[in-house]
Amino acid sequence: MSTTPQVVIIGAGIVGANLADELTMRGWTRVTVLDQGPLPLTGGSTSHAPGLVFQTNAAKAMTEFATYTVDKLKGLDVDGAWCFNQVGGLEVATTPERLTDLHRKQGWATSWGVPGEVVDAEECVRLHPLLDPDQILGGFHTPTDGLAKAARAVVALRRRAEARGARFHGGVRVTGIDQTGGRVTGVRTTAGQFPADIVVSCAGFWGQAIGEMVGMRVPLLPLAHQYVRTGQVLELVGRNDEQTEAGLPILRHQDKDLYYREHVDCVGIGSYAHRPMPVSLSDLPEVDDLTESAMPSMLPFTEEDFAPSWEDSQSLLPALRSAKIETGFNGIFSFTPDGGPLIGESPDVAGFWLAEAVWVTHSSGVARAVAQLLVDGHSEIALHGCDVHRFDEIETTDAYVDETSQRNFVEIYDVLHPLQPKLSPRDLRVSPFHGRQKELGAFFLESHAWERPHWYEANAHLVKDLPAEWQPPARDPWSAMFHSPIAAVEAWKTRTAVALYDMTSLKRLEVTGSGAVAFLERLTTSKMDKSVGSVTYTLALDDAGGVRSDLTVARLASDRFQVGANGNLDLAYFRAMADPDVRIRDITGGTCCIGVWGPLARDLVQPLSRDDFSNEALKYFRCVPAHIAGIPVTAMRLSYVGELGWEIYTSAEYGQRLWDVLFEAGRPLGVVAAGRAAFTSLRLEKGYRAWGTDMTTEHNPYEAGLGFAVRKQKGDFVGRDAIADVTADTVTRRLSCLTIDDGRSVVLGNEPVYLDGVAAGYVTSAAFAHTLGMPIAYAWLPATATVGTQVEINYFGRRVRATVAAEPLVDPEMLRIRR
Repeated sequence: MSTTPQVVIIGAGIVGANLADELTMRGWTRVTVLDQGPLPLTGGSTSHAPGLVFQTNAAKAMTEFATYTVDKLKGLDVDGAWCFNQVGGLEVATTPERLTDLHRKQGWATSWGVPGEVVDAEECVRLHPLLDPDQILGGFHTPTDGLAKAARAVVALRRRAEARGARFHGGVRVTGIDQTGGRVTGVRTTAGQFPADIVVSCAGFWGQAIGEMVGMRVPLLPLAHQYVRTGQVLELVGRNDEQTEAGLPILRHQDKDLYYREHVDCVGIGSYAHRPMPVSLSDLPEVDDLTESAMPSMLPFTEEDFAPSWEDSQSLLPALRSAKIETGFNGIFSFTPDGGPLIGESPDVAGFWLAEAVWVTHSSGVARAVAQLLVDGHSEIALHGCDVHRFDEIETTDAYVDETSQRNFVEIYDVLHPLQPKLSPRDLRVSPFHGRQKELGAFFLESHAWERPHWYEANAHLVKDLPAEWQPPARDPWSAMFHSPIAAVEAWKTRTAVALYDMTSLKRLEVTGSGAVAFLERLTTSKMDKSVGSVTYTLALDDAGGVRSDLTVARLASDRFQVGANGNLDLAYFRAMADPDVRIRDITGGTCCIGVWGPLARDLVQPLSRDDFSNEALKYFRCVPAHIAGIPVTAMRLSYVGELGWEIYTSAEYGQRLWDVLFEAGRPLGVVAAGRAAFTSLRLEKGYRAWGTDMTTEHNPYEAGLGFAVRKQKGDFVGRDAIADVTADTVTRRLSCLTIDDGRSVVLGNEPVYLDGVAAGYVTSAAFAHTLGMPIAYAWLPATATVGTQVEINYFGRRVRATVAAEPLVDPEMLRIRR
């Protein structure tokens, strides 16, 4: 029998205890859990967590983490005392905007498999009699939400893990991480050294300090969040006993950044309505002599910050007008730049892992995912939105983390549009064309700190010139946000003339070295050993055959490749997998790219160059070094919008000059600068997928409609065995193209799709298809939903009819792109 690795978990809170349970459940029994605080009340966030579990989230993974947490904790008890009380959850609306948004949230719940319904004010009061019916317009009720008794669950999880062989040690402070040859070997503590093959930091808001021990930046910010308990509320007397504690649904009043739960005959109130209160670890007291009301994670209550929330609470729940606040504290939780948890392995010290910034709501689900990563090599839930490597370097700096995490605290309950950009920080990363784009009136959105034009006001005068069939219909208020009819102009010009697209922000990696070919052959699904000048669309899979990424690989020399990647996750993966004879370099910041696309693209570019840009000389999916107006470039015959043209790359120093030359030469041809709004519409018309949105590691290539990019016969590659017997004919679900029947309803993504009246899938990407004059969408549906099948999309509580269509919708013969 093989010996399992020695695992040391730092942190015995709800995440660490869950992870010990998940690992020992899988037969990894050599597990040691350490905590600086006494067991079981260690003094971290778990010790004071109010325990409200609202499952529904815009992110599929976060919802599934929460659902697993509910299912797991429901099955736990400590000597008959519950660990999860499924009282249900109720989110109320006091404004029309919030009520509308609750319909959107109900759509998420349906998409991710959580039962829930939007109810009227009368039903809200029936569910929670303390509510003032005159204050509310309606609510979203989820019967499977409830209360987690986090500290008690830790006891139950610890007992179960210890019964399988795990060991827990309290009062042990970690002082260092031992390593040899770039791999962890143990953990140094005040109680001696604990040998380890794997170390997982589940230290909560102390995670930054643990990460520093291996030189790993952990992008989280500890912030204080207010929580109070009232004295006795007469209306609750006799409803609950000390054992049940609560019977009414947990309650959220997001219009005022508040939530509520019962504590027998008292009410607990949590508030995000106050100013952000960042916490420095150096200012916290030592972990000594803990009590339930005195621990490092519980700071003194600042009454003045809570005063407005107390008034708002008395307005919503009139029964509180005769009650008083008995106790309160400012409790510390972890926030991150995008609100997601931090999961992953150190890029420099193998075997050192993080599971940080995880709240009780998601604790069991995250622990299961980490256990699956360690034991099986992959998680059944796609983790791209949780992977610690998702951030670019600028996003991990202290200044960026502090500002964005505090902004996330302020906006935690706000109604946010999916396109809504950060207010700040802005203008951190700009392409060399940024100045020219501002002159053209670019409306910028932001992604990974890059400024990306969405449309250009300079094109507004052309809206009146649009042919009738290109005139877009009026939109509903939600889909009209962060949108302009100018996008129709830019799409029209791309299809009929020529347009310039700034593609600089897309991640570019350089792979070089004597082992570069073998490296790429091993990590991708396509043949890489092609002639210099070849460009290949390919996939990177995980061991289970899920789509880890889609990539565009250009062979620039025998031992040099440029890889168009999806983000920092690809960079981290390539570096982790590279052998000594392979070098990986991120060249994004030092280069730039203009997409020159449209039927007149050759008329624009060829006069500027002595190099041959004809179809015969530079065929589709080929690349060449060239000069345009004397500027050294690499031209790749690619198009993500389905038109003739090239991605033209050059060094950042030449960027503005390249833009100026192309724009000036294009004036007689009617050239326009075009933004991401038009780009998204055109790429969906062509059926081009966006990784992380349309497909993830949860989907194999054949389900995603990307089987053409797989060459099983080329030999071994990561994920090949997992898909050896999979074909397009054997899958049970597919990413399907939908056309919206009414010709005007633009959905935005994550909406549930109904087949024969039953929720059967969800929308991934959607846009108005300007070329076709109708809205379209892509959605995951059962494979039985073939072309012509009628479905319905739930959009803010309204059913929108759609039809499964053959793809691509535009130029299926690929004539336009190959001319």
